[in-house]
Amino acid sequence: MKLLRTIALDASDTFVFDVPAVSGEWAVSGGFRFCDQDPAKLTGKARAAFRGGFLGVQSWGWSTLAQIVPATEHDVEALIELLARQLVDLFGAPDLAIARTAAEEEVAFAQSLCAHPISSLVAVHRSVSGGEVHEAFRRLQLREGQGHGKAFSFMEVEDDVDADGDPEFAHMGQEPRRR
Repeated sequence: MKLLRTIALDASDTFVFDVPAVSGEWAVSGGFRFCDQDPAKLTGKARAAFRGGFLGVQSWGWSTLAQIVPATEHDVEALIELLARQLVDLFGAPDLAIARTAAEEEVAFAQSLCAHPISSLVAVHRSVSGGEVHEAFRRLQLREGQGHGKAFSFMEVEDDVDADGDPEFAHMGQEPRRR
């Protein structure tokens, strides 16, 4: 049995989405969050969430990527119950019974995305065509022996400031100057 968990390879989700998901929480596609909105009118971070976000169920935030992980029957049931409660509390579902049915469908759909090997990363792309929302999912596969790393790395560089403390952009990326 497998499920999806959010994963953050870098801090970009904190800039891309209004509410980023917490890395490692259970995830579902989350496209239902836009059922009462016109995707053509979405802008900025809401548009980014629509186009490429998985919903972190606990935080109700968004993640660019989800990872396929092993799960137990207990995990599945706990996820369904959590999502059902969130649908009532945060999305306005009329009662827990109706919310549970919707949560079961959403979790079953998330499980259908887990046909790939454990640790595979999954990305989503949503679009609108002919008035209908379409979701496309793709798997990002690691090379043999490669672990998940950071998407970007930063290095601290000294000696790239002038006497006033301002960066010397013209010299960045070149060999350090000798003074």
